[in-house]
Order: sequence, then C-alpha cells, then structure tokens
Amino acid sequence: MTDNEVDRLSKLPDDVLLNIVERLDITDVARTTILSRRWKQIPAMLSKIIITVGSFEPKRGRGTKLTSHDIARANTTVREATRSILECRTGSLHTIHLMSMQFYLGDDSIFIGQTVANTIATQKVASVEFVILTEVRTNCYVDDLLSYGKRFMLFFDSCPNAFGGLARLWLENLRLGESDFPKIFSICKQLEFLRLWRCDTGDLSLLEVEHLQLRELVISDSSLERVDLKWVPKLTVLKFNGFLSRDDPFSLGYVPQLQTVSITNVGLSWHKMLKLSELLGKTAISNLHLNFRCEKIWVKPEGRKQLLPVFRKLSFVNLFNISEECDLNWTMFILQGAPTLKELCITGKRRYMHEFSEEKDKGLEWEPSALDFNHHSLAELCIYGFRAEDKFVRYARNIMEAAVNLVAVNLYKNPGCEKCKRRLPSGWTWTEMLLIRDKISKGMPSNVGIRFPS
Repeated sequence: MTDNEVDRLSKLPDDVLLNIVERLDITDVARTTILSRRWKQIPAMLSKIIITVGSFEPKRGRGTKLTSHDIARANTTVREATRSILECRTGSLHTIHLMSMQFYLGDDSIFIGQTVANTIATQKVASVEFVILTEVRTNCYVDDLLSYGKRFMLFFDSCPNAFGGLARLWLENLRLGESDFPKIFSICKQLEFLRLWRCDTGDLSLLEVEHLQLRELVISDSSLERVDLKWVPKLTVLKFNGFLSRDDPFSLGYVPQLQTVSITNVGLSWHKMLKLSELLGKTAISNLHLNFRCEKIWVKPEGRKQLLPVFRKLSFVNLFNISEECDLNWTMFILQGAPTLKELCITGKRRYMHEFSEEKDKGLEWEPSALDFNHHSLAELCIYGFRAEDKFVRYARNIMEAAVNLVAVNLYKNPGCEKCKRRLPSGWTWTEMLLIRDKISKGMPSNVGIRFPS
C-alpha cells in the first residue's frame, strides 16, 4: 500500500474505516495500527474482537499434527495479540459487542482467562465467547479425556470471573467429575449458548441441566446415557447429535420456550424407535430437524391423537438423509399430526458405503386415521435428491392430494450435502423436467407450481 493510498483511506469517516477493519483477521488489524496516528485509534473503536488460534498456528503439511510446542506458541501469540488489542482500548468509551476467544487448553489458558476477566471488569463488554480446543481433536482415548477434564477444571477454578461473564462456551473432549457440571452452571450464570462435543462424566452417565439464562444447547457425540433438562426456562434451541443410549437420549422438564429441536443419529441395532410424542413431552415446538445418517429410520410413526399436543405449533420440518431404498410415505404421519405445518423438506441419501442396518423399514408401518385426510396449512414441499421413480412421484402426488392449499413443490436433483453436490450433476435437463412434471401433475390441481431449482 502506497502512502497516497493510506492517506486516501485515512480521510474516510470513522464508521467506514471501522467497517473495513472489522472485516480483517486480527493479525491484520494489529498491523493497521502502524500505518498512521489515525489508524492507531481504530482498534479502540472495534465493536467485535474475534481472536482465533488458527490465525497463529504454523503452516504445516497435510496430515501433519501439531506438537505441544506448536500449541504453546500459538496460545502465547493469542495471549499477546489479545493484550495488544486491549491495551489500545484503555479508556475507550466504545462498547465491545462481541469478544470471541478461540484457544487451546493449556498452561497459557489461565493468562488468557485473566486478561478477559480484567477486560470485563474495566470496559463495556456485551458478550464474551470462549472456544476451547484440545491438543488431540479426534480419536481421544479415555486417559486423554480424563487429563483434559482435570486441566479444564484447573483453568475454570483459576478464572471464575472470566467464566462468570461468558455468554457462549464451546467445549470438547472432556471427562469431568460428577460435581463439575453443576459447578460450571452455577458460575456461568450469564451463559446463553453451550456446545459440548464429546463431553461427559463417564460412559452412559447422566447430565442434569438447570440454568436460568441458557437459550441454546448443543450436545454432540457424547457417551451420556441421558440429558435431563430439569429447569431451563429460556431454552429455545436443543440440538442432539449422536447418542449411545438404548432409551430416550434426553428428557424435557421445564422448558416452556423451546422452539427448535434437532436430532442426528446413526441408528444401530440397540437403538429403540423414538416416539416423538413421549420424547418431546409437554412442549409445543415450531421447528423439527431429524438427520438419520444411515439406512435405519429410528423414529416411530404415531397417530394424530398422540402427536397433536407436541406438534400443534409445528411450522417447519426437515427430514435429512433418508435412505434411497426407504419408502417415503411413512413421513405422512408428521403431516397428519401437525395441522399448522407450512414447509416440509425431505432429503434423500445415496449409499456409497456399506449399510448400517438391514432393518431400515422395521416399525415404519403407518395408516392414515381417515381416508379423506386433508391438510390446510402446508404451502411448500422440498425434496432434495429427487429421482424420477414411481415412489418419489407417488409421494409428491400424495402430498398434493392431502395439502389442499399447497403452493409449490420444489424438486432438487442433488441431495443437500456438499459431498453429493461434488459427485452428482446439479441441474435437470429440459426433457427430465417435462417428464417429471407430467407424471406428477396429471390429474392434480393446476394451481400447484412444480419447480426444479438447481
């Protein structure tokens, strides 16, 4: 950048300069301070401070693992970058709307936590986020989980003021003691978002959650037997990704504001068929996402009488990764049990590897409770991975017959996953579109638009 270019930029209004700087990586933000006296003042005005350890990791070849020295050096750089940016803000009246810190769990974690705690105490900070990584990210042994769990609690106990000010917390690969989660929930009183990836208190253990402010909870790939949401009055989003339990993976106590539930799992031989009417209890959610990830469908179709209490406000359903060999008519039970449903998305899954289950259709028997079943709210049906086969055509026609106010049927050739997008053609030919439209629309109401998005 030439001096003239710097001068022209320096003449821009503060809000424009700030908008430019906030789009930069934190390392580039630090470099701008040496351009001129004007630029040196910009970090003191930042509304977002996002520092990620990945910005400071050494370049390495594919498959090369980070060493302990690499991690220590990266964490040290995170600490120094944080200190440098925050020192520029001494005496600043500008609020930090988001302060996000991603770093490795290690010796330097305490210094990072203390720096953040000091910032919370001396400056205006609206929201603080910790993303805490472990040296081994995948395939951790039990000894690793126990070691990381002890190391995290040492860090946690050393920085209660930092954790007490957190709004968002991401944790991974921790095996904690039975009293540790209650301690975390009691100290992190401001917590609104919590993500636990491979975190538990032992194989097939119980996690009880009571928290006043928590709004979103994401639990992924844990060895927990069950998560008991006893009292979480502000929880609106629950995501449960992968579970080992032979019974219901979670139970819902007092969660009056729960709106979105997302469940992802590979159905194995010991997994029971989940009954949504029992699993969702007395809630009335508006969004439901089910990702099957295998040939086996692990949700049991139920009647309108059982589902209406929990589906009475349901407006959006996404059923993801349904096997290409599985019939789709079983999904009609959701339509019958959710009178306010407005959009239904179905995503097929093509098999590239061996099957997980030979009983993919077991338990999927469903019969409509009335032959003249009509649905008056559904406006849009989306099918990803649609194929010009009888079962797909028949399913689209069944939906059109039941949904009397349907506006659009969107048929995507590709499934929604990125891997499939790269392997398969993305668009329809003109001949394919004419053939499919003719098969589906013959004898059907003409006011329903059959679309073929790319």
